[in-house]
Amino acid sequence: MSLMTTSRTVAVVAIANLAYFGIEFTVAQKIGSVSLFADSVDFLEDASVNLLILMALGWSAVARARIGMLLSALLLAPALFTLWTAWQKFSTPVPPDAAALTLTGIGALAVNGSCALLLARVRHHAGSLPRAAFLSARNDAVANIAIMAAGGLTAATGSVWPDLVVGLGIAAINADAAHEVWTAAMDEHVTARVDS
Repeated sequence: MSLMTTSRTVAVVAIANLAYFGIEFTVAQKIGSVSLFADSVDFLEDASVNLLILMALGWSAVARARIGMLLSALLLAPALFTLWTAWQKFSTPVPPDAAALTLTGIGALAVNGSCALLLARVRHHAGSLPRAAFLSARNDAVANIAIMAAGGLTAATGSVWPDLVVGLGIAAINADAAHEVWTAAMDEHVTARVDS
């Protein structure tokens, strides 16, 4: 797999994530959804991660490993934003609009699923960076399925809890991905230093 192919793939993924961030953030604000807010922040984080990866692909293995460590920290950002939003939701426990929640989750799944498929082909090229992007897109697709389920449960129960639980689940998924990327970047850093 060439560096050019990897670069093009990462650029397409960055643009798709940035575009859907705007859509999902707008809907989250309009319907008061914790899970959509968490996922929209995650789309913005994914766009940023992919832009950083695009810049760093031609760098040395040591520099890429350091960027991988930075990206692991960035993967935690959506988790922290989710916790803050969930805390605020406890003070005003109004459930989001179930139909808008479900439809927005379907759109997010289409974007993240497509990005994960694109990144799966390049995830082993250029160290931990494309792997970070792939893990993020894959985890986001799983989160989007949970958002759609939360929409169905919200419609059935009229409760705020499905949205809150899914939002907190997204935070946990991002924390796990951050750990995985950190471990891969540390291994890559050690290997690069031994080889140099």
